[in-house]
Amino acid sequence: MHIVLGGTGHVGSAVCAALLARGQPVTVVTRDAARATRQQRLGATIAEADILDTAALRDVFRSGRRAFLLNPPAAPSSDTDEAEHRSVRAIVAALEGSGLEKVVAESTYGAQPGRRIGDLGILHEFERLLSRQPIAVEVIRAAYYISNWDGAVDPAREEGRLDTMIPADFRLPMVAPEDIGEVAAGLMIDDAAGQGPHYVEGPARYTPADVAQAFSHALGRDVEVRAVPRPQWVEAFRAMGFSSAAAESYAGMTARTVDNATWPAHPIRGTTVLRDYVAQRVAEAAA
Repeated sequence: MHIVLGGTGHVGSAVCAALLARGQPVTVVTRDAARATRQQRLGATIAEADILDTAALRDVFRSGRRAFLLNPPAAPSSDTDEAEHRSVRAIVAALEGSGLEKVVAESTYGAQPGRRIGDLGILHEFERLLSRQPIAVEVIRAAYYISNWDGAVDPAREEGRLDTMIPADFRLPMVAPEDIGEVAAGLMIDDAAGQGPHYVEGPARYTPADVAQAFSHALGRDVEVRAVPRPQWVEAFRAMGFSSAAAESYAGMTARTVDNATWPAHPIRGTTVLRDYVAQRVAEAAA
């Protein structure tokens, strides 16, 4: 049995689907079973557990042999760094005595030590804690999720704009959740252990201008990038409902990404093309 954390989100559901397509048994962990009806229809078992409940999560882990670990994003209205560090520690603590033989953990490009740099620092700590426990670990460092642009469908369609903190001409590795799911499923089935990190991105690297062009093509109208100037990043995040602490962390993460753009030379490349992904999201929104 494979245990999948975050199995109702973009990446977790892709991992679940890829494993089920390979004929593998899957248990999806969720706080609310009602959100996992799609996964249940596909054949997954559903386990309700809060990842902060170490004992309950350990019990779920004990029902399987391998697990996909994903630290869920905290509510942006909270202190996201504090909340996500807490959940990282809870997940790692639940591994003790679980009997799992292998875990595959989702991390990110640019993971590095530091404060108030969002996932870059939190997932670096996740990797560090996992490396100190005895269960075999495979780490996936994923590029920027193409799914982060899902929320741009309505503004692009209704107002012809694409809002972003990233400069319009900044070329960024991006990857679709489905491509991560395929890699993760392969690693979970593989008996090899202790390899990685595995860098995963899509078939090409894209700029926000490329994203706007993809929306323009899918919508049949002009879409313009509106990049927020760096001095306004924190305030822009706060205007979107982020707490002051979360806004600082997300602005710090964006700055580190833009300022230290060093990407792997030979990543694992998925097959999902940006234009196809955007066209699918636009079609789904129209339906």
